[in-house]
Amino acid sequence: MTGIRRRRWLAAAVTTLVVLAGGGCSSSADETSDSSYLVWDPYPQFADDSAWVALLTRCGEQAGVTVDRTGYDTTDLTNKALLAAQQGNSPDVLIVDNPVISTLAEAGVLTTTDENKLDVKAMAANLLGAGQREGRTYGVPIGANTLALYYNRDVLAAAGVDPAAITDWATLNSALTRVKAKGKKGITFSAIGTEEGSFQFLPWFWGSGAQLTTLDSPQAVSALTLWTDWLRQGHAPNSVINNTQTTSWQEFATGDYAFAENGTWQLANAEKLGFRYGTVAIPARAGGPAPAPTGGEFVSIPVQRDTGRYATSRQLVTCLTSGDNLLATDTTLSYVAPVTAVQDQQAAADPKLKVWVEAVRAARGRTGDDLGTRYPKISESLWTAVQAALSGSRTPQEALAAAQRTAG
Repeated sequence: MTGIRRRRWLAAAVTTLVVLAGGGCSSSADETSDSSYLVWDPYPQFADDSAWVALLTRCGEQAGVTVDRTGYDTTDLTNKALLAAQQGNSPDVLIVDNPVISTLAEAGVLTTTDENKLDVKAMAANLLGAGQREGRTYGVPIGANTLALYYNRDVLAAAGVDPAAITDWATLNSALTRVKAKGKKGITFSAIGTEEGSFQFLPWFWGSGAQLTTLDSPQAVSALTLWTDWLRQGHAPNSVINNTQTTSWQEFATGDYAFAENGTWQLANAEKLGFRYGTVAIPARAGGPAPAPTGGEFVSIPVQRDTGRYATSRQLVTCLTSGDNLLATDTTLSYVAPVTAVQDQQAAADPKLKVWVEAVRAARGRTGDDLGTRYPKISESLWTAVQAALSGSRTPQEALAAAQRTAG
């Protein structure tokens, strides 16, 4: 992208974001000395005395610089990153949610790993894919989360269901039928009309063999029919249409449900449940784990006027994503590491993470397959179709045909 095109794209991208961004950024590269490096991250929950900030400080010390870190809310961070790039005041290191990488890359905000010499060979290819666009890689994954099925051991035992036998849609449906026969509830999930709804539908969509480029394929229709049948048969509650991942978890926590689709971020809450729980991978239609979407962040190096800063920025990113530091950081963030060897360490240290490691290894980036900035429009079309079908206003076929027309 030429400098002129990049400036025009950025100007268009931030026109509607200036108000949201509060009129500017709190600090800039121009205000930073050669020995002070700006790091922006989406972890405002971590205070200055946290393990995360201690790691940033330690990485700065190893590179011989001071790290000036600011944590922002995820949405606010995206807005500020675009605005800062337009103003020429980008931070030295930027940590962002993986679907945002495509937006920032298309805007010319980020350097590629070829340009900044970051080594990404050890990173799992399926996780790295979320940070790639048109054959170029724009950062390093710091960790990943994804989805699986939590289950209530007591509910399944009473229904005579062995969770290890749930390996495809047929065995899951059989389990739901047996649970209902015992007077318990089947499965809860989030189908809300936002990205959360698409995020939770994607394992079933991809697990059917469907592709995001063809939303109305027979495979896609089978996935949406699976969900609508669950509501029609009473296996899932009507509340899923408005459920967020938090409210669906609250339903599961009542102890009445056999299953809940949710993520690694609920592991701490799972330990507080008043019943025994376990996890299994979300099954694909024909068997095996379904590809679930990856969550988690990428550590990237934004474009700088002073290209001499890249070498030190590379040292900071390399330190943050080294094996030893990933193990500690991803434990703090409830993430599965992006490196196979570290994943094995995590599973060995905590056997409950084995299912999550397997799920992450089967996962996909939402912006993968070169969808890039097309993904948000596709996702909105998809969650709109899910809402229409679950509400009964359209059949799954009609809803997905409309989604394909909208997505283009």
